[in-house]
Amino acid sequence: MRVIIVGAGEVGYQIAKFLTYEGVDVVIIDRDGNKLRKVAEELDIATIEAEGSDPSAFKEAGADRADILLAVTNSDETNMIACLLGKAMFKIKRKIARIRNPDYFFNKELLGSANLDIDPAINPELEAAQAVTKLIENPFASEVIGFEQEKIMVIGFKIPKDSPVNGKKLKAIRTFLNRDLIIGAIERDESVIIPSGEDYLQEGDIVYIPILKEQIQEVAKSLGVSGNPAKKIMILGGGRIGYYIASMMENKADIKIIEREADKCKFLSKHLGKTLVLHGDGADKQLLIEENIANIDTYIACSGNDELNIMAALLAKKLGAKKVISLVNRADYIPLAHNLGIQSVLSPRLITAGIIFRYIRQGEVLSLTAIAENKAEIMEVKVSKKSSIVGRNLKEGIFPKNSIIGAIIRDDRIIIPSGEDIIREQDKLIIFALKESIKAVEKLLI
Repeated sequence: MRVIIVGAGEVGYQIAKFLTYEGVDVVIIDRDGNKLRKVAEELDIATIEAEGSDPSAFKEAGADRADILLAVTNSDETNMIACLLGKAMFKIKRKIARIRNPDYFFNKELLGSANLDIDPAINPELEAAQAVTKLIENPFASEVIGFEQEKIMVIGFKIPKDSPVNGKKLKAIRTFLNRDLIIGAIERDESVIIPSGEDYLQEGDIVYIPILKEQIQEVAKSLGVSGNPAKKIMILGGGRIGYYIASMMENKADIKIIEREADKCKFLSKHLGKTLVLHGDGADKQLLIEENIANIDTYIACSGNDELNIMAALLAKKLGAKKVISLVNRADYIPLAHNLGIQSVLSPRLITAGIIFRYIRQGEVLSLTAIAENKAEIMEVKVSKKSSIVGRNLKEGIFPKNSIIGAIIRDDRIIIPSGEDIIREQDKLIIFALKESIKAVEKLLI
């Protein structure tokens, strides 16, 4: 497979890093020589210093042999022109672009097969806002991932000291809680474990569990981490992410947005019906106190400044906000923010990269999410009739080490599997796997 990436920023870098690990032939194009030098030094891939809309750069990159074009610069226009070049001049089959401007993103005719033929277009701010709303609705969670039209959710949450499962072996938990339950992954300190029944849970572990949507609160309560959806929300930053979050949630909760720029405040006031818009500094201690931060269920720091988001979230937590969420773009800030005590840290750029990953995978991958700073993945895949696992029993140990099936979706049923379950053609599987096991999993599916 040959992939051309236009844009060597954080998204392009993360995707290139992922693809080189997978052994994919990658060429990256960017006009910024400093970014390209960093990429070339760290990843040892081909780079071309040129505009992302330069036909000669595409020719040099071997675009006529490319399978996928990824246009992920900070310019929507550059990304769209790159995709148009890929279609008109080089006949690249799949073109994926990061498109931020809602006027472009929601114009299905422009992006459709008759014109730019971008499939898919990805809006990082909208994707991040949707991820945040899931965390608002499940306040005990550090991460929430939906599968099968969100009929089943993978919930990531931290094991508290007083949890009834703290210190227990995994193989004893089903019996202890008297319910079907699979822990697909455990994030412990800087490592990720795909556990076996012999592993123990520890205080501070972040565990990832597939749960039927209607059973989330019940399961969470049994694990000692329950909580009601947030009703009072404060948002730092009135950019696109803050606006999207407020528009999605203002009919469900009381929302305040704090924004420093007067023009953005005017836009928010005009386009949001129930949200209170405050012109000020969302990291101002006195302002937060005056706005009753201690009564806020969820404080979301989503300005365009990573450092401000982290510091503001820590301040809000110190002043009594029940849950704080920080958005950061730099991947290396995520573990730092977690270690400082911020419950949920999201990266719009990594979310974008995760969406793109599913189109690189072999087999019929329906959705894919990278977790724990890309150390592991959760995939929803469809089992084809050619797959070697059709008709086989899970207790045979058919999946490679460091991978596990968390759920089977069969017709309209969702099965939390045991060793007695048999894989059938057309089953959809939710699979947890460490990076080093992905290729072995793929071989089973094709």
